[in-house]
Amino acid sequence: MTTKKNTFETIEPVGARVLVLKDEPKRETKGGIALPDASEIPTITGRIVSISRQVEHDQDMPLRQYDKIIFHPKNAIPVDFEPDNQLYVVPVEDVVAVFRKQSGPSKKTGELE
Repeated sequence: MTTKKNTFETIEPVGARVLVLKDEPKRETKGGIALPDASEIPTITGRIVSISRQVEHDQDMPLRQYDKIIFHPKNAIPVDFEPDNQLYVVPVEDVVAVFRKQSGPSKKTGELE
């Protein structure tokens, strides 16, 4: 008798949640100074891999797939998918910021042409 191992190809968050691939913790500063493990700064940035249908259809929720975000890790649920797991299901209320690139120069309020 053989047992069939369940394999998952995709993970879809449900409710007001997103699936985030957490960034690797920084091991050195921009200046090249190596950080010892004891003083490691926890990384709370990541990239959205998948969003729930609820978030996708919510016009007030500015989150899209592949957005880079900052999130509060307290309520993030790790997904035991692989040994070196970096996937987390994060409630949208724990997403505190989204990185956006500004396209072209912008005018400041009240600036004349």
